[in-house]
Amino acid sequence: MGGGQSKDKMHCNRYMNGQGPLSVEQQMEQDLKGPSGNQSVGDQPEGSMALQHERRSLPGFPKDDTIKINFVFSDGIQTEAHPRPGEKFHGLQTAAYLPQNTKGTAVVKLLERAFQQRMLFTVATNSDGEEAVVPTDVPLKTIGDESGPESLRYPDSNYLNDVVKVLKAKGIK
Repeated sequence: MGGGQSKDKMHCNRYMNGQGPLSVEQQMEQDLKGPSGNQSVGDQPEGSMALQHERRSLPGFPKDDTIKINFVFSDGIQTEAHPRPGEKFHGLQTAAYLPQNTKGTAVVKLLERAFQQRMLFTVATNSDGEEAVVPTDVPLKTIGDESGPESLRYPDSNYLNDVVKVLKAKGIK
């Protein structure tokens, strides 16, 4: 030890110099950080996400019930993080669908984390040329068994793996 310092004194100095273990608050904050160590937070406006169980199967998952995820965003005013701060944007009500199985349930948990970190939606110019809430690059299956664009509906045998990869790249595991 040298210098006549006691073990207790050195331990205390480590804490004073910020070299001690992280506090519980710091540990929780670190859990929300992405792989780069920076807080991974998107610019998604305030909204809600609610889960619903449906007793029907999705195409490609005939043995599984369905998890329906309802997303609701009200009309609002854009912040500094959006394209036109101070201007209005249109809200959005949409749903995403997952099979209720082991992998689907795991993906729901990842999507919940992404929603909490404001990474699933943003404000951008929609196809009508208006500022509105729109999905980000995280793929969501927003059409259950109805017809529509292939990228938005089932069957899609790669979807669950694809969304996990996209979320992992954003630091959500």
